[in-house]
Amino acid sequence: MPSPNWLLGRLPENWQIGGFGLYLHWPFCQAKCPYCDFNSHVAREIDQTAWKDAYLREIDRYAELLPGRVLSSVFFGGGTPSLMDPDVVAAILERVRESWPQVNDLEVTLEANPGSVEAGRFHGYAEAGVSRVSMGIQALNDADLRRLGRIHSVAEARQAFDIATNCFDRVSFDLIYARQDQTLEDWQSELRDGLAMAADHLSLYQLTIEDGTAFADRYAAGKLRGLPPDDLAADMYQATQEVCDAAGLPAYEVSNHAKPGAESRHNLIYWRYGDYIGIGPGAHGRISQHGNRYATEAFSSPAKWLTGAQSGTTEKPRTILAGPEQADEYLMMGLRIADGIDPVRYERLAGQPLSSEATTKLVDLGMITATPERICVTDQGRMLLNAIIIEFLSGI
Repeated sequence: MPSPNWLLGRLPENWQIGGFGLYLHWPFCQAKCPYCDFNSHVAREIDQTAWKDAYLREIDRYAELLPGRVLSSVFFGGGTPSLMDPDVVAAILERVRESWPQVNDLEVTLEANPGSVEAGRFHGYAEAGVSRVSMGIQALNDADLRRLGRIHSVAEARQAFDIATNCFDRVSFDLIYARQDQTLEDWQSELRDGLAMAADHLSLYQLTIEDGTAFADRYAAGKLRGLPPDDLAADMYQATQEVCDAAGLPAYEVSNHAKPGAESRHNLIYWRYGDYIGIGPGAHGRISQHGNRYATEAFSSPAKWLTGAQSGTTEKPRTILAGPEQADEYLMMGLRIADGIDPVRYERLAGQPLSSEATTKLVDLGMITATPERICVTDQGRMLLNAIIIEFLSGI
């Protein structure tokens, strides 16, 4: 853990504190889910060779910009990366290994949807170097899968999970709760079924209605009925913590549960405010270079990004983040995880300490714990995380 001696010397680089990762965005799906606001597109034909070449060019460009950093994770996100040809994944990972030194146990995650899983394809990913799969199962109820616009059945999801566990050491999957007409008892039973599948990591999200989605249009038209009231959704969240704790998968982040040692190292880079490269349409990044911290964002259009990769012009103009902006991001990301934030690091970024008045108030309310080394949100406070963040930010 970084020490308060930072105040007496030079602050380590963000990647040295929080880690250094690479995110690659594959923007294509077989179908667009009505709740999804990610940058994903349905395409009849995909020139996989052209996309492979584009990713390799972007890796080369970043390797020249950021040489010598020790890479701790690679994450293929989407979209549906399990639609990528295994030889494309293999070529990307080979170029990554040539471009940066890596930790001994490099985590390489690939997101998959059960409808796109084939045993041969998964074996190909494993041979390429993928060590972890994150599966978008979303529900263990066929009727709700149809409501969510998913193209797989529960039986297909279980079969895909079995294939994954035979190919990879680490397997995670997502479930969505607070769905239409779902009762507390329904969710508790479904969650226990999910835990019985013996994944080492679960991402458990409350259904939210995001602007620009088909669900948002239906909701605005009064056609998305049966969503649970806030108090029932809160009960479902609390039940999630209790059931997962009892199964040995405590929450290490607001929506993520894992067996000890099975936490997503890549996502921890985000939450610990490390450095990460974002490659692919719409991908975001945070990189530190020459004493500055940059926010990067690639163009969202797959066609524009693919064309731009030929000349290294895939990104919008970069933004330099001032110290207080970095401090706010660190606060908002770091309070999501059980480890919390280092107030000394916050002070070095912000140029001033967190409000002692806000800290005392939140401690007295049982929302946080605070020591000179760490500030952490309590189990009680996690349900009110946004309010806690607002209290800190307004107290500065």
